[in-house]
Amino acid sequence: MIQMYPAESRFGSDHGWLKTYHSFSFADYYDPENMNFGPMRVLNDDTVQAKTGFGPHPHREMEIVSIVLKGQLQHQDSTGTTEIIRRGEIQRMSAGTGVIHSEMNPSETEDVNFLQLWFEPNERKLSPSYEQIAYDETQMKNRLLPVVSHRDFGKNVAHIHQDLTIYLAKLEAGRAISFAQAKNRRTFLFLMEGELMLNQEQTLKRRDSARIAELTNLNLQASGSGSYFMLIDLP
Repeated sequence: MIQMYPAESRFGSDHGWLKTYHSFSFADYYDPENMNFGPMRVLNDDTVQAKTGFGPHPHREMEIVSIVLKGQLQHQDSTGTTEIIRRGEIQRMSAGTGVIHSEMNPSETEDVNFLQLWFEPNERKLSPSYEQIAYDETQMKNRLLPVVSHRDFGKNVAHIHQDLTIYLAKLEAGRAISFAQAKNRRTFLFLMEGELMLNQEQTLKRRDSARIAELTNLNLQASGSGSYFMLIDLP
């Protein structure tokens, strides 16, 4: 079963300094039919103006992943961590028993656009922790590149406390890849750029997403000028 979610179906709001789109219930957007997809709880597509951002605020019992698509994002938290992430880098923060953090755009002139994802952890009362990794964008050309996982893929893959893997991929126009999903698991797709055809039947366009269950084989083919997308393997 494939459920398609067009980009325009997301809840959007413009706060001046922040333009945001929520794929799941979050903040002022509440829909009891759109709370989660398995342990996936949040996917926000945020654009933050220069020299602004989210001031210190608390989190508990959540695995938080931030993926920068453009610009730079400065992270600070109550564990003493201060880092800047850019395109080609990912941060994973385990809020655990409680952490306070801020996310600011340190640029004087450039907006930052980033995806933030929240997942329920598979273990409670973890000590708060932070991890930042860099990945080689050339390695996701016409293949699925793991960037966050509970599995051991080696270096340059952030570890997360949940049975999931986040892949990034860039397909050239006309190229296709297949993804074999285990039974009784879910697949989430989010298209950052381009067009992507699923099983030669349905097409994702820019910022569209799909929630997939009860399918063990996916064929993903780029159309138009190519595609840049995220695939998440979920329980």
